[in-house]
Amino acid sequence: MTTSAARSGTGTPAQLFFEDLVPGLTVDLGVVTVDGDEMVAFARRFDPQWYHVDQELAAASRHGGVIASGFYTVSLFMRAYVDHLLSRAAADASPGLEELRWLAPVRAGDRLAVRVDVMGARPSTARPGLGTATLTGTMLRLGPDGRPEQEVLRTRFRGWFALRPAEDDPTGDDETGDDPTGDNPTGDDPTESGRAQPGPPGADASQPTAAEPAGAAPHGTPTTRTSVPGPTG
Repeated sequence: MTTSAARSGTGTPAQLFFEDLVPGLTVDLGVVTVDGDEMVAFARRFDPQWYHVDQELAAASRHGGVIASGFYTVSLFMRAYVDHLLSRAAADASPGLEELRWLAPVRAGDRLAVRVDVMGARPSTARPGLGTATLTGTMLRLGPDGRPEQEVLRTRFRGWFALRPAEDDPTGDDETGDDPTGDNPTGDDPTESGRAQPGPPGADASQPTAAEPAGAAPHGTPTTRTSVPGPTG
C-alpha cells in the first residue's frame, strides 16, 4: 500500500524525493503561452484594475494595452511547477516564500519559459521525515527566435518534500533530519500551525518596482538546464 509520504503532489506514486533535489539542480518547467481571454477573465474575477481589464483605457495609457495581473502570472508559474515537478515529487506543503517580483509586464500571446533552481536543501528540524528545499522560480519572455528576451517573474520560496523511505534507500541509512546544533536554519514553523498550500502564494504588485522598472535589461538568463529524469506529468 502506498503511504501518503510516497505520493506526489497530485496523488500519484512519487518518483522523486527530497534527496533528489540537490543544490544546483535546474528543472525545466516548459514554456507557457499567455491566453488573452483567460488573462482578462482572471483579472475580472480576481484583480479588476482598469489596466488589466479595460482595453480602451489601457491602450491610451503608458502600458500601451492590457497587461496581466501579477496574480495571473504567478498562477501560470504554479501550474507549470505542478505539472512538471510536483506531479512526480513527494511534495508536502510549503512554509512560504521570501520573494516575489514582477519584473516586466506580461501580455496576451507572450511565450514564457519557466524553470526552478534548487538553491539549498536540508532535513527539516520542525517536521521529521521531511526536508526543506529552497527554490527560485523564474519566468522569461521568449523572442520570435525562441531565445530569452526578458525576465518577467522571479520568486524564491521553500517547499517540504518527503525523505526517501528507508526501504528504498540503497545506503540503508535512516536519516532522522535532527539538527544537533538545535538551530533552525530552514525557517520552518515549529508551531505546526497554519500549514500553507503547496507552492508559493503571491502578492500582487502588477507594476514593476522602482528598483527594476519595465523594460529593464534582462538578467537571470539560464545558461544550462538540467531536467530531472522521468515523464513530465
